[in-house]
Amino acid sequence: MPFTRPGPRVRAAALRGLAAVAVLAALAGCAEEIDTGAATEDDRYISGDGSSTLFPSEDREQAPAVEGETLDGDPVSLADYSGDVVVMNFWASWCAPCRAETPVLNEVNAEHADQGVSFLGVNIKDNRTAAQAFERNQDVSYPSLYDQSGEIPQAFRDTVPPQAIPSTLVIDRQGRIAARVIGATNYKELTELVSTVAAEDADVQ
Repeated sequence: MPFTRPGPRVRAAALRGLAAVAVLAALAGCAEEIDTGAATEDDRYISGDGSSTLFPSEDREQAPAVEGETLDGDPVSLADYSGDVVVMNFWASWCAPCRAETPVLNEVNAEHADQGVSFLGVNIKDNRTAAQAFERNQDVSYPSLYDQSGEIPQAFRDTVPPQAIPSTLVIDRQGRIAARVIGATNYKELTELVSTVAAEDADVQ
């Protein structure tokens, strides 16, 4: 069978098609690595690997002051939980790992409520209505600060990368950062961190 060499126009069209496929493939690769659910191209959020760290008591830093209003418009601050172990979780309704870990947070919260452990969410870079719907659909029983500008994660940037979402901090009864999880947590990991911090500080109250 004779071979027919394509003409210049055909070759140009083919090259344009290959270039378009290459661009789409590159964009798809980036989408797998970075979740850009935030409002602008400058707000890029990444998923952590779920690694956790428990800080020795002597190395713990005091948590920065945090205050604002909840998604329902009620005033709240970290100081309101003085004497409690506080589990602070950074999340957004557009974050798929956040949806996946919410049942874990709900379960650990319910199991430790009578041990002086309180949960406080921080909803960042989100639409308030979408965040409220997320809470209803996920049956979240604890409040969340509404932080559309993302200022609160910046206050904790020395402990957790502000762009890592979800992330979770465990703050001891003395108001110090005792543990962190960068990325989605699981039941075993979070239970061990919370139980450890609650037990070591139980006689400090």
